Amino acid sequence: MKIDKKTIRAEFVKRPNRFQGFVNINDEEVMAHVPNTGRCKEILIPGCTVILRKEDNPNRKTAYSLIAGYKDERLINIDSQVPNKIVEEALANGVIDELKEYKDILREKTFGNSRFDFKLNKVEGDYDAFDQEYYLEVKGVTLEEDGETRFPDAPTDRGRKHLLELIEVKKSGRGAGVLFVIQMDDVKYFRPNDEMDKAFGEALRLAKDNGVDIMAYCSKVTEDSITLYKKIPIKL
Repeated sequence: MKIDKKTIRAEFVKRPNRFQGFVNINDEEVMAHVPNTGRCKEILIPGCTVILRKEDNPNRKTAYSLIAGYKDERLINIDSQVPNKIVEEALANGVIDELKEYKDILREKTFGNSRFDFKLNKVEGDYDAFDQEYYLEVKGVTLEEDGETRFPDAPTDRGRKHLLELIEVKKSGRGAGVLFVIQMDDVKYFRPNDEMDKAFGEALRLAKDNGVDIMAYCSKVTEDSITLYKKIPIKL
């Protein structure tokens, strides 16, 4: 996916709250919007190089969004809106091996008490055959250490509830899965971050035991693009 707006480099200064980050652009300190509620503290370190997307909405309080950062030589995308966009692109292009048979792609559909990121169908327009349906939840991953990627980087009761609802989807005879989008390249594997949120890890393993598909794919990331492209191992 090509980022359709101009991107520039800047030096990260500080992040006083979840949505605000201050950066240095040509020796001027500027506030940018941070489109990620996660901590990202191992990425957004004072002095690091970050990537800003120039916004063109005159009503915004900030002229830039902070969408990625360099962790040493590794570029990590942190835009929380990106995972669903590149998954939709990957689904349309048949990139996700486990889901190639699903031709109809719908966004933001409800099952039970949860709204899932995608509802897929094997046949376009065939919405009556429940055994042809598949509900997919997408989780963006930005936490990495020595090639090991983990989710979440902050406790997420909402994420745990999504997993339990996916179990109910599977019990109904429909397909169900969670896809962890690794927003970087050149990693070794993915695992749940039990140290941060034990309940989420337990729910993920329970979902696996109940037939929910657990998938993790990494991404090719540049300063002006990101594309889902390769499956990586999962350690539960």
